[in-house]
Amino acid sequence: MPWEEEVAAAVPAPRVGDEPELLAAARAGDALAAHRLGKLYAQSGDRAAARLWWERAAAGGNVDSAYNLGIWHEKHGSLEDAVTWYEAAASTGDAEAATNLALLLLEQRGDAPAARVWFESAAGAGSRTAARRLALMCEEAGELGTAREWHRRAAERGDAASAYDLGFLAYCSGDEAETLHWWECAARGGHADSAYCLGLFLHASRDPEGAEAYYRLAARSEHPGAASRLGGVALSRGDLRTARAWFEQAAGAGRAYDQRMAGFVCVELGDTAAASHWFGRAAAAGDAESAFDYGLLLIAEFGDLAGGRHWFRQAARAGHHEAAVELGGLLAVAGEHGEAQAWLSDPPPPSRGRPAEPELTARAELAAAAIGRGGGVPPAVADLAEVLGTWDLVTRPLHDHSDVLAWLAERSGVHPSAVEHLASVRGTLVRPGSAPWPSPGELQHVLTTARDLRRRLGVR
Repeated sequence: MPWEEEVAAAVPAPRVGDEPELLAAARAGDALAAHRLGKLYAQSGDRAAARLWWERAAAGGNVDSAYNLGIWHEKHGSLEDAVTWYEAAASTGDAEAATNLALLLLEQRGDAPAARVWFESAAGAGSRTAARRLALMCEEAGELGTAREWHRRAAERGDAASAYDLGFLAYCSGDEAETLHWWECAARGGHADSAYCLGLFLHASRDPEGAEAYYRLAARSEHPGAASRLGGVALSRGDLRTARAWFEQAAGAGRAYDQRMAGFVCVELGDTAAASHWFGRAAAAGDAESAFDYGLLLIAEFGDLAGGRHWFRQAARAGHHEAAVELGGLLAVAGEHGEAQAWLSDPPPPSRGRPAEPELTARAELAAAAIGRGGGVPPAVADLAEVLGTWDLVTRPLHDHSDVLAWLAERSGVHPSAVEHLASVRGTLVRPGSAPWPSPGELQHVLTTARDLRRRLGVR
């Protein structure tokens, strides 16, 4: 008798009603009975006996036992044995085994080509997990057409994350209908980021009512961006209490902008203690505007000159113009004329005074997310919004935009090529797919042009 059979004969049957018959069948070579017996041993906690019976079943052609042995060895045995057993099951067309095998090869061995082969096998057999992983591999390799196809297969099988990714791929190519379709599919599947992005898309398309509906859908899943947007909506309607609730929800996620806005609304509501809390948190996180606001609050409401000076100094060092001027004034009053003169004679330049319209910041946020998703360095949303807002501001006097480039160059004195570059980047942000997303270097160049335009034209 082979040693496996000797061991099997010595293994007691699990204590379940009809196992004597099952044990007899397994010992007689019934692969399905051996598989079931292995499951019973596994459920009773006897891993060694489970492995033994699964090995007998797998030797008899039972694919499920080969798959279970792959899991067993992945958890309790060796990587090599796990690969062997997963491959045995996957070779018969088992999609789960092929998926697990591909994941092991990719994540444990770093063998992407072999993993891709098994992901393709599993995806072709109906695995949405494999289809999604394959889509992500293709995206990383720059095979966007193939990536879209695998994302589509995963999304059609119910994968909301792939529907979300399809929405972004469509957005980056300028296909608005596909963007809406896939983000709507994912949002209906409970994907909060898709609902939020759809809200941004509608907001950027000047449909604030439609945008609000999707922000609310995303906010049900406590999406901080959606809470922030809803705070802005409530604030625009003069509903300070509702605005406070939304901003505080977003602020709780550590978002400095929303902490500052929560502080601002609390000031308006007369709750200076809460305002101090939120301004203080944002200031401590490095937000210069909040540090300035915190300094003002400490002096005006609490008479804390030392605290005010401290936060003015932090804001001024971060480049806040008004903080530098206020700090210089306080220092001069206190007789510290040397430092006062340093801040008053050469304060940081004033920042852009007028925030961009909500529609433009929505467009900027979508563009920043798309650039980051594509593997680039995600730019600051505020920088993209400044580019869009500047163009909107400096071209507003024009009724006829047919010759806007020449008009701006002539009126401002900025070189025509710089104005043209600004217009080109702005066009990419507004019409995705019309040109590649701007690189970090391009964005900095365009920001310099935008600020020069506003300075020369005397607009803020």
